[in-house]
Amino acid sequence: MVLLADLTPLRTVADIIEAARVVGHDAWNGEVYSSSNCMASTGDSSLSQDVLDLFCMLRDRGVPYVLVGGVALLKYVDGRNTQDIDFLFSPHAMAQIPELVVSHREQDVARAQFRSIRVDLLLTADPVFKLVHDDYATTHPFQEVAVRCASIEGLLILKLYALPSLYRQGDTQRIALYETDILMLMDRYRPAMEPILATLAPYVEEGALNGLRNILADIDRRIARMHQA
Repeated sequence: MVLLADLTPLRTVADIIEAARVVGHDAWNGEVYSSSNCMASTGDSSLSQDVLDLFCMLRDRGVPYVLVGGVALLKYVDGRNTQDIDFLFSPHAMAQIPELVVSHREQDVARAQFRSIRVDLLLTADPVFKLVHDDYATTHPFQEVAVRCASIEGLLILKLYALPSLYRQGDTQRIALYETDILMLMDRYRPAMEPILATLAPYVEEGALNGLRNILADIDRRIARMHQA
């Protein structure tokens, strides 16, 4: 996996999604992707075109959004594969892209399909999602179009905000992924974490906030051990 450096072509995002489909969980769970679909690296596949069309549509219609999730993480660190594209959207922004076919919605999270692309939406009716959308975004210049992307602090806020719920659900796989994402960002950029926790404090219970402090302390210890090895 490579960083999404400035002026990376958007077809690289298609390559990332295609690679995750080929080797990911679905490939071992009965969802087969034929060799005719494994063409993203050529730059002329339908998946590459769909990625380009999606971001150009957002730009051309003036839709406010912020890219988050695994693709956004690749702006900052050598991250993991991801099979979808994640956005912060307002409910009004969703209405501006009727081509997004919503298959599931639960509170302020929705799953949709744009042609060949699975799209996960975090809706700004949630106050933390709105906070990141409004205050923790930067512009990332791809070769074809500039993309609004969550900042390092924005990604950390979203990952930490999700963890208490994931722990309550016992979702060990996503807990491990999110904590690794946090570790990579902390190790590479050394952000000040107390201001991030202070930002989250109004939106999480005190017990959950203390739990997040414990998680961050454990991550700090893991980073220290890695650098001592």
